[in-house]
Amino acid sequence: MVVQSKTKKSPAVKARVKAKAPAEEISKLRIRVRAYENKILDASVKQIIDTALRYDAKVVGPIPLPTEIKKYTVNRSTFVYKNAREQFEMRVHKRVIDILNPTPKVIEALTNLSLPSGVDIDVKMA
Repeated sequence: MVVQSKTKKSPAVKARVKAKAPAEEISKLRIRVRAYENKILDASVKQIIDTALRYDAKVVGPIPLPTEIKKYTVNRSTFVYKNAREQFEMRVHKRVIDILNPTPKVIEALTNLSLPSGVDIDVKMA
């Protein structure tokens, strides 16, 4: 049988433990950009970063994420030539940009940004 001794912490020790909490929290704006063509994607990412840097925001990225490849195999003909097939693939290129401690001016400038068609953007506050 194990006997455990119970020790009580004094109120001063409890106060010190609570005081070690993070004093300043960092808010972060995470932008995920997706597109089928990498040239259009890189151009739009550069446009987003230039806009954020214009308002003196700290930018981390762009961080390239793995390219999502979807492959499809289709029969060329019906019935007789079953072994004749074609393969197609779709590539989705992705990038992540983090903006640390964004100001309202930065957020407003990013919402008014016009990007080329075919570019999908997800914005999250963390």
